[in-house]
Amino acid sequence: MADEGGWWPEFSSNSDALDMLLLAIERADLRPGIDAAIAIDVAASQLRSGSSTVPGSGSRYRFASENREMTGDELADVLFQWCRRYPIVSVEDPLAEDDDTGMRAFTARAGGHVQVIGDDYLVTSADRISAAAAAGACNAVLLKPNQSGTITETKAAFEAARAAGWSTIVSARSGETEDVTIVHLAVGWAAGQLKVGSCARSERTAKWNEALRIEEALGDRARLGRLPVRTPLWAKS
Repeated sequence: MADEGGWWPEFSSNSDALDMLLLAIERADLRPGIDAAIAIDVAASQLRSGSSTVPGSGSRYRFASENREMTGDELADVLFQWCRRYPIVSVEDPLAEDDDTGMRAFTARAGGHVQVIGDDYLVTSADRISAAAAAGACNAVLLKPNQSGTITETKAAFEAARAAGWSTIVSARSGETEDVTIVHLAVGWAAGQLKVGSCARSERTAKWNEALRIEEALGDRARLGRLPVRTPLWAKS
């Protein structure tokens, strides 16, 4: 069990994990990229090697299990190739939270094909979202009420993202209880997407169950949110 409540099988490489996800989709008799797809949270700030206080020392990223170190450009290449090989439709925090150049470059390269989500990079801040949109970094944002601190600030971040034409995902975060408010925000704001996580722990399961109850209450008025139409990279090479 990982720190935030998800199952974490041990793999020898990241691609092994993605291979297993693809196999799971197929064994569930679902069509990869059509009925079910993959979203990855790179959390690249956690992959930084060196100290961010030493100039240049934090410009490299490390896959510890593979004993592999790379530059930001090399990490972006790896992610882009994964998007070609697997039905990946969403990539969260592909570069570190202080790597503005890398985020802009990755968005320019991949943003027409996948969601490029800012979480650590944007921290549910309307000002950061507006600045990132103006700079061409990201095209989607994770909205965490317990990250911004208030519903008012979260709504401001949501509106800034919508003004930029971005996708929006209301999300759970570390330290969650069984409170289900974020499910109501996702539905009430028509955010389109909800990120809760694994059903392994009760604070997550409570939210999925609330989503099911809302769907049941809405009946024929319920609509399934979908990813924005983009040109997928998967299986093109």
